[in-house]
Amino acid sequence: MIVVPAIDIKDGKVIRLAQGEFSRQTVYADSPVEMAKKWASYGVEMIHIVDLDGAREGCLKNLASVKEIIHAIKVDVELGGGMRDEGSIRQALDAGVSKVVIGTRALDERFLRKITAKFGEKIVVGIDANEGVVHTRGWLFKTDIKAVGLAKKMETLGVKTINYTDISRDGMLEGPNIDSLREILRVTKLDVIAAGGVSTIGDIKRLKKLEPEGLKGVIIGKALYEGRIDLKEAIEACLLKE
Repeated sequence: MIVVPAIDIKDGKVIRLAQGEFSRQTVYADSPVEMAKKWASYGVEMIHIVDLDGAREGCLKNLASVKEIIHAIKVDVELGGGMRDEGSIRQALDAGVSKVVIGTRALDERFLRKITAKFGEKIVVGIDANEGVVHTRGWLFKTDIKAVGLAKKMETLGVKTINYTDISRDGMLEGPNIDSLREILRVTKLDVIAAGGVSTIGDIKRLKKLEPEGLKGVIIGKALYEGRIDLKEAIEACLLKE
């Protein structure tokens, strides 16, 4: 299981939102590049970047910052936020992004089947849910789709990996939703990356127990920025043999 630090970019700065609400944001750094260098220095395999402006507006807005990060570090970069057409996906991949996270457009089966056929495992689907119900458009729109059903559908469309975020836990430091994760892992054979609510090393250890069920990693954001989790300790916890 791997640890994936998150860098959320808005207006060129590193910020974190509480439960995805743009009105509840905290700025943690002025330079996404310097933050990426910091996390990369710990030897992580991947950094998860979210273009928050892109997620809200439906198109890439912070690609310049992402390019700077890619040129500054030798770590894979995963990018989400505003990836709603093939042009944006190509633009990101051409810039050096290793994986692209599709959220809103993942509900369009025809589109998703087309891009997974073209880009294969470079496509990751982000399933963002609150009380088991999928939210889209930067978490601003509530659908009537169950997260478990969407995860099962992803398998039939060629998707290999999903990032599963519990919105109600994200940025709240209340611990991950283990029950929801276990349900997703039970119904699919997808590689699953967990996000939302991780706040202690204890949370990491609880997630580690889901590794035999298919959990491949954990994305950590606010807990790193507020010093509640030491990244080195988190990486070591994920490497421990049960």
